[in-house]
Amino acid sequence: MNGWLIDIGTKVTYLYKVTEGIKYDQLLLYYFSGTGNAKMCAHWFAEKAREGGLDTHLINIDRFSEIILPEHSGKRMIGFFSPTHGFNLPPIMLKFISRFPKNIEADVFILNTRAGMKLYKFFLPGLSGVAQFFPALILKIKGYSIIGMQPIDLPSNWVFLHPGLRKKVVLSMIEKHQRIVGQFADKLLSGGKKYMAFWSFPFDLLIAPVALGYYFVGRFFLAKTLFATSRCNACMLCVENCPTKAIKWIDDRPFWTWKCESCMRCINRCPERAIQTAHGFTAFILYLSTLVSAWIFTKIFVNYTDLYLMDKPWLNDLLWNVLISCVLLILVFFAYRLMHYCLQFGWFSGLMDISSLSRWRWWRRYLPNKLNRKKNRNTDLS
Repeated sequence: MNGWLIDIGTKVTYLYKVTEGIKYDQLLLYYFSGTGNAKMCAHWFAEKAREGGLDTHLINIDRFSEIILPEHSGKRMIGFFSPTHGFNLPPIMLKFISRFPKNIEADVFILNTRAGMKLYKFFLPGLSGVAQFFPALILKIKGYSIIGMQPIDLPSNWVFLHPGLRKKVVLSMIEKHQRIVGQFADKLLSGGKKYMAFWSFPFDLLIAPVALGYYFVGRFFLAKTLFATSRCNACMLCVENCPTKAIKWIDDRPFWTWKCESCMRCINRCPERAIQTAHGFTAFILYLSTLVSAWIFTKIFVNYTDLYLMDKPWLNDLLWNVLISCVLLILVFFAYRLMHYCLQFGWFSGLMDISSLSRWRWWRRYLPNKLNRKKNRNTDLS
């Protein structure tokens, strides 16, 4: 495990003791990870279990087709490790949990990584939304005992919204939260329970509607914010390593389909920095969808009093949100295909490149394990 951490440029010392008195006979750790945060946490937990001699299975759910549980005898613990997307677990992990066998005799826990930040010397927590409670409900209905719910505030990897954090900040956050994962593992493996997710429950509850909007609208829109510039050398790493098979090769360049879950693996791992965020295109589509929605709302809903209910403003707000969401997705559907086609023209590709903030070197990528370009070409990107 230390060798894996050396790849990120430092040797992190284990500051917690080896787990004593493990109460389980088998540990299954399932993880989904875009750029490495959830994977790191799963490895840290597995290291603690293996130090105590526990039979441990670490399983990546990328592109899963069926779920086969290893044979076991005795008491079993199962853990699910996942990033937080739009204040919820990614659809790939939710689908995995929903298909997980029910009535299996085992204790389960959930660990979600969320967008942490650091201001001077202060670590700022992210928010989970329903990322802990919705999957916990699914697992509870399936008959499992929930023994742990732990959010971990590792650096945000959503570089289409902001530059990656500086290396020094990243390393300090990793070192801090490695200890937290170790303490969490100590507690659970020794037979205890820990529900740290409840500490932020009031704030998570407030943003639950945002999680709903992201799941049904936001994630499809964000799937269409990525494109490849002329620097793309057709190495196909993005296509081959996309965890949801969301990237297709069309017209000699990658094309992002609706299946994209914005895990940021492709943009953060592209060895040529050819994958960019279409900031200019995105701003234009948002502006255009607002204008079109306003026109439709005025011409149809306002002019027909039976549809525009003056005494129920909440219903008007709901109609507006549904309308602008539908218009946005329809516009994106056609505009993205047009954009992808036009990228074959040098002047248009250059315009898209210039209008993207992520093209600049100061707009850092997030690479927690600091794989160099040579390794990127020969290493699994998960």
